[in-house]
Amino acid sequence: MSRPHRWLFENVLPCVLSIGLTFAATAASAAYPDKPVKLIVPFAPGGGTDLIARVLAAGMSRELGQQVIIDNRPGAGTIIGTDMVAKSPPDGYTIVMATFAHAVNPSLVAKLPYAHGKAFAPIALVGKGPNVLVVRADSPYRSVKDVIAAAKASPGKLTYASQGNGTSAHLAGEMLNNLAKVELLHVPYRGAGPAINDLMGGQVDMIFGTASAVSMFVESGKLRALGVTTAGASDAFKGVPPISETVPGYQVESWYGLYAPAGTPAEVINKLNAAAAKAAHGPEFAKKVQHEGVAVIASDPAELDRYVKAEEVRWQKVVKENNIKAD
Repeated sequence: MSRPHRWLFENVLPCVLSIGLTFAATAASAAYPDKPVKLIVPFAPGGGTDLIARVLAAGMSRELGQQVIIDNRPGAGTIIGTDMVAKSPPDGYTIVMATFAHAVNPSLVAKLPYAHGKAFAPIALVGKGPNVLVVRADSPYRSVKDVIAAAKASPGKLTYASQGNGTSAHLAGEMLNNLAKVELLHVPYRGAGPAINDLMGGQVDMIFGTASAVSMFVESGKLRALGVTTAGASDAFKGVPPISETVPGYQVESWYGLYAPAGTPAEVINKLNAAAAKAAHGPEFAKKVQHEGVAVIASDPAELDRYVKAEEVRWQKVVKENNIKAD
């Protein structure tokens, strides 16, 4: 190869290729989305997160002009579904509905299959809300005081379900154990739906369920709400006191946030954020989640990032002090 040709090959051609690739990536981002988007829900169908995701997906589908398809991938305390997203192409076509467990798993699991702090790009903090301590309608327990008294009388006898280790329902029970000096027995399930089914079937005594998972059962009279886990009362559960009135210092908050794989182009993140915000503030979604005690946030990506990092720090202490382990 002659010297001029070598110079062109070594200096000009890489620049041309780089410009071409940049142009192609920009064009792809501009055309996004040109096929359906998969929204991974790392829980079984029928639970609160599944319900929130489905209502949001319907609104996002209208905004994006492409279907947002729900794909339930339960297991390992949300790690199975979350890992799928971490290892997906960063093109905006596979995203995840993250919850409380997303902030707890780094403390709960010694070695995650993905680099937690580097694997995801935040899209939006969709909303936040309380968990609700509920029992069956025929349960002898009519207040948080009743539960605590029974737990102290028979340590380890009363059981509470959750949608998996490290979820808000699990740690809500652990926090009550710690602060009230009682011993409730945790029974984890592969999602809120199966947990609530066993609660109503009498296999477990109670659940600190997310508002979205239990509200319809409370309203229908199948479950009785004893307390909400937020610091103050919830408008969606009128007459239901916060657990903190009985157990000072008690507070647990559930949340819902969207993430994409790290490296997803900013233009794609912005389109997903805009679609999520419009869907979350739409009449159908707002009516549904407000009824269930979930306050719509629909934040920018930076707010989700700040909020979850703060939650990680807060719950790291609880997990360590209580020696909580994953299944």
